Amino acid sequence: MTNTTQSFQVAVIGAGPRGISVVERTLAGYLALPAQSRPALKITVIDPFNPGPGHVWRTGQSRLFLMNTPCLFPTVVPAGATAAGLAASPSGLSFDQWRMLMTETGAGTELPAADQEELAGLTPGSFPSRAVYGRYLEWTFARLQDAALAAGVELGHVRSEVLGLTRPETGAGWVLEVAGEGPLAADVVVLALGHLPAALSADQDRLRNAADRHNLRYLPPAVPSDVDFSVFPAGEPVLVRGLGLNFFDIMIQVTTGRGGRFIAGGPAGRALRYERSGREPVLVAASRRGTPYRAKAKLDTYVPRSVQLRYFTEEAATSFRNQGILPGFDHDLWPLLHRDAVWAYYSTLARMAPEELLEPAEQFLAELRGALDLPGPEWDASKEAVLDRCVPAARRTNLEALAQPLGRRPYAGAKDLDDAVLAYLEDDAAGSAAGEDDPLKMAIGALNAGRTMLKAVVADGGLAEASWLTELRGWFEPLVEGLASGPPTERIEQLAALVRAGLVHFVGPDPRFDVDEARGVFTGVSPWSGTEYAAKTLVEAMMPANRVDRNISPLLSGMLRDGLARPKVMMAGDGTAVVTPGLDVTLPPYRPVGISGEPQEGLYVLGLQLSSVQWGTAIAAEAGSPAGAGARTLRDADNIAAAILTSAADGGRSGGEGGRQRAIAASSSRPLS
Repeated sequence: MTNTTQSFQVAVIGAGPRGISVVERTLAGYLALPAQSRPALKITVIDPFNPGPGHVWRTGQSRLFLMNTPCLFPTVVPAGATAAGLAASPSGLSFDQWRMLMTETGAGTELPAADQEELAGLTPGSFPSRAVYGRYLEWTFARLQDAALAAGVELGHVRSEVLGLTRPETGAGWVLEVAGEGPLAADVVVLALGHLPAALSADQDRLRNAADRHNLRYLPPAVPSDVDFSVFPAGEPVLVRGLGLNFFDIMIQVTTGRGGRFIAGGPAGRALRYERSGREPVLVAASRRGTPYRAKAKLDTYVPRSVQLRYFTEEAATSFRNQGILPGFDHDLWPLLHRDAVWAYYSTLARMAPEELLEPAEQFLAELRGALDLPGPEWDASKEAVLDRCVPAARRTNLEALAQPLGRRPYAGAKDLDDAVLAYLEDDAAGSAAGEDDPLKMAIGALNAGRTMLKAVVADGGLAEASWLTELRGWFEPLVEGLASGPPTERIEQLAALVRAGLVHFVGPDPRFDVDEARGVFTGVSPWSGTEYAAKTLVEAMMPANRVDRNISPLLSGMLRDGLARPKVMMAGDGTAVVTPGLDVTLPPYRPVGISGEPQEGLYVLGLQLSSVQWGTAIAAEAGSPAGAGARTLRDADNIAAAILTSAADGGRSGGEGGRQRAIAASSSRPLS
């Protein structure tokens, strides 16, 4: 190590997965330097929660709360092919590699018994609990502490919340206001904030106020592990707004979590029967589409083995940028991905049910391939002509129509609607159980594979702003999330069993929630069913809004107020300025742009607050995926780490040690400790 009397101080605000990735990449880059070139370095992670799990992945939460990705998917460090071209990791294990280490080598004997029991029952395709994933994150941080100690890097944790961030009078470095700690000084700060509290929408605020007036129970958007679901009264209806992942957390907590049992027995789609405990509430659920997201197919890989993108390839997707063209999603990118999804569906249909086709399967596929290969817009009409000739109407699919699974048709009351949703659930679970042999699930698999490519293509201004707003985010994101971001198959089977048991009902598409002032109850009704449900409890089954302009975090709201950061504004097709959910940032390594339009030196952003320059920021890094695509979070962390080490090596000329010392003198703050 060089002869430096003072350490270069790095503050990482946020101790969850993305914060840990920054720490890991910084240590990896540090260890890759020649020993004589390594600056004195101190990294402090600041978070009220344990480093690694952070808030969302706490190890003490209910094991009924599952991850939305299988064991084989997530990682917080470069593992497998992801590591190519990156500095070697001091920990280096994806979640699935850690799972195997814990179960196959005896290394897991020091884990709590509940962790050992769960890990022993997992496979690469299983969906682990969030608690055990938190244990992996905790283990990873412990390995980073060991590596830091061996390398002479100070790595510590301050268990508190950062309330504010300011520039000292010198303008170099940063001063952090930390609850219970007083002001702390740092050379560089990384914002890895994750999910933040947010102000309620006008409609949510209206319902909360009504709850106060009528002594009703209103539960706002929240991290599920923060919610006390025991307040739901047994036997009484509970209105639930949202049929995404938070809904399934509620569902399982008030059924299995209250002593009910799912009994196996029956074919896929009707695989479970529910045995009541008598303590369950009756859930009345609603969402815009009227149904939950489709279940993930049962696979032993993340992308189905039979799916290969032939049209939405890296070469085709990046050709627009290489030609100096700013693509639009609908005009340029969707036609390519749409072709791949169509081929995935009908090639699987031809393989599994050739007898249902109106022409021999080989001839049909050759004609379909010829239509899809047409380069211009005429491909779509040609494809439809082939399908009209070769595929019975009952076996056709319309990908865009899948966004409205109930078809926006009227229903003859509550039972008619419940029966329709139940049929959807049973069919979906059966399709997921078929895995690679289900045509629709393979079309979804192609969309999911394309989503990874799409994230890389559209990032950092790779898509026209109007197209980003109205096409990618406007219609495609809800479609692909509803198809490819759903729960494990077992959750759909469980929901179907609860519907059959009479413990879950559905409001219908496009629901309206209100308050009956005369009766003093919440109400929920859909224009497509006409049945009004009433309840004294209403819960928002969703996370707080990921919008920086609605956040109520003292840190980020203060930065916006003080002009250190601003939301990104895009221009719609009609020239209207639209305030987007994420921060305005520079190109990587991402630095916030202040109200003056100047980027903030020595301040970096990673994660959810990048949602206006990256698409799909909530998705974890995919183990083995290229760092520029499915593991983009790790590339971003690596870019930040490189900037940190460059700044540390230059002796403070980029807001380094000299600047920090001046900041300490100017603000009466102290170094991070």
